[in-house]
Amino acid sequence: MKPIHKKSVAGIYTLLTPESALPLVFDSPHSGTIYPADFDYACDFPTLEKSEDKYVDELFFAAPKLGAPLLCAEFPRSYIDVNRCEKDIDVDLLEDIWPEGIEATSRSHAGIGLIRRLVKPGVPLYSRRLKSSEVRHRIETYYRPYHAALEDLIETAHYRFGQVWHINCHSMPTHEAQSFRVNPLKAVDIVLGDRDGTTCDKHFIHETRAFLRGLGYSVAINDPYKGVELVRRYSNPATGRHSLQIEIARSVYLNEKTYEKSSGFKETRDNMEHLIRFCADYVQNQTSIPIAAD
Repeated sequence: MKPIHKKSVAGIYTLLTPESALPLVFDSPHSGTIYPADFDYACDFPTLEKSEDKYVDELFFAAPKLGAPLLCAEFPRSYIDVNRCEKDIDVDLLEDIWPEGIEATSRSHAGIGLIRRLVKPGVPLYSRRLKSSEVRHRIETYYRPYHAALEDLIETAHYRFGQVWHINCHSMPTHEAQSFRVNPLKAVDIVLGDRDGTTCDKHFIHETRAFLRGLGYSVAINDPYKGVELVRRYSNPATGRHSLQIEIARSVYLNEKTYEKSSGFKETRDNMEHLIRFCADYVQNQTSIPIAAD
C-alpha cells in the first residue's frame, strides 16, 4: 500500500490523502467532536452531542488506502454547519444587524441554519443572542477553510481526470428519518441523495443502491434526504462533477440512547469499506484508469 499523507488544521479539519489519488473524494462534515472554547452553548451536552454524525469519519476511514482522499471536519456542526449556504443566516439568533446579504431558508426559520438557534425543536442552544462578529469569525475560521479544502480536492481531481465523484457522508436519526419519509411505515437503512437527479449521474446512484442492497441494506433515493449545500455547490454532472450524499441510519451502528458504538459498528465499517472499493472500481472503469492490485 502506498503512503497516506495526513494534513491536520487544528480544530478545523483532518485530510487524509493517498499518494496517487483517484478522481474520488469522500468527506464527513458533521462528525467533528472538538468543541471550540468560544462556543458558549447553554443546552446540556448529551443533547448537543446527538446533533453530531458520530463515528461517520471512522466508518469511511478506509477511503485513503483504497485511493480516495477523506476530509473530515473536526468542529461540530452545531457550532457552524458547512452543509448550509454561507448566507443562510438566522436573524432571530443575532444581537445586532448582519452587515451582508442574507438568503435565509426554511432551515434558518426552523432554527437549524448556518448557525443553529435550536439544538432540537423547542430547546434553545444558547441563552443569549450572538453578535455578528461571532458569526463572521466562525465563517472565516471554520466554514471557509473546510470548503476551500474540499473544493481543492474536487477541482484537482477534475483537472487531472476530466471527471470526479464526491461522496458526502452522514448519519441520520433513525426515528426522525422514518417519520419524514413518503412512506413512514417502510424502514430504510441508507438514503442516497442527489437532489432529485441534479447532482450526480443516474447510473452511478442506481449502481450504488444496487450494491448496498446486495450487502443487505434497505436503501432509498432522495427520501427523505436529498442533499444540501455540499452536494449542490460542488456538482455539475454535465461537466463531469458528480456529488452523492449518503445517510446511514444511526441504529445500524450505534446505540441511539447512549451514543456509543453498538455491536453492529464493525460490520457497518467493513461494509462501508466494501462500498468504497465499489466506488473506486467504478470510477476507474469510467475514466479508464488501470485498476491497481491491493
